[in-house]
Amino acid sequence: MKALLVDDHALFRSGLMLLLAARFPAVVMREADGLTSALAHLSAEPDIELVLLDLGLSDSQGLSTLRQLRAVSDELTLVVLSASDDVETMMAALNEGAAGFIPKTTRGKVVEQALRVVLGGGIYLPPVVYSAVAPLPELEQTDEERAAEAIDRLGLSPRQIDVLRLLTAGQSNKVICRELYLAESTIKTHLLALFRKLGVNSRTEAVVAAARIGLKFPNG
Repeated sequence: MKALLVDDHALFRSGLMLLLAARFPAVVMREADGLTSALAHLSAEPDIELVLLDLGLSDSQGLSTLRQLRAVSDELTLVVLSASDDVETMMAALNEGAAGFIPKTTRGKVVEQALRVVLGGGIYLPPVVYSAVAPLPELEQTDEERAAEAIDRLGLSPRQIDVLRLLTAGQSNKVICRELYLAESTIKTHLLALFRKLGVNSRTEAVVAAARIGLKFPNG
């Protein structure tokens, strides 16, 4: 697969490119120093699937950068790299469709683990984010291999799993309706059921809960 690293700090970019080349030799890397350059790369190479994005670029700041890249394609997997470790910023990035949030203070080994989670169809979040959502009884320690068991114990229906899969990909209700050929009222009913079963109150909290219990949704 192809991936694009978007960061305007050349030294950080070089170091991460070296790490990714060593740890993920099958991934073809591209790099951009700003939003304009990133959009040019995505236009020239529409087969780029993964974008690693710094929210603090010289030509674009904050979540608007994420929105502009999300608008390029619903198929892009977006992972935020940021100097911020603010939980509200992390939750907001998820709400805008990010599949992960990696603080720049994260050690190399953890960065590798985080990207493996994302490439496997999961969501990576720093441990501090999980405190924003109340623990699910008996599921707090569920690992990736027991994700199917977690789904059974939560009592999620196949259609609810489909909705949650699209929710974790940052899709709006309108897109979820289109993808599943369902009315918006039906989607809202499924969302309310998901929130109840996950013990959460919002879309973002549902994404956090799905990540915490190890739910994975393979791409494609």
